[in-house]
Amino acid sequence: MLFSGKLAILRYDTPQFTIVQRGDHVLCAVTGESIPLNELRYWSVEHQEPYRGPAESHAAHAAGGAAKLRRRV
Repeated sequence: MLFSGKLAILRYDTPQFTIVQRGDHVLCAVTGESIPLNELRYWSVEHQEPYRGPAESHAAHAAGGAAKLRRRV
């Protein structure tokens, strides 16, 4: 794959995202884990950030965004 191993930059919308810069993955805003684009199911339109799964999405939403969540730790 041409973009293998490259970080993608996305615009998170509802109900889908738009690829701004091609790549094959994004990083979870909460954990920093790599998320292949074909597995990306959770993100915040308000905070423009992706999440690995529902637990990370919920935690970030409750904190008002992943940046605020990280400051608490």
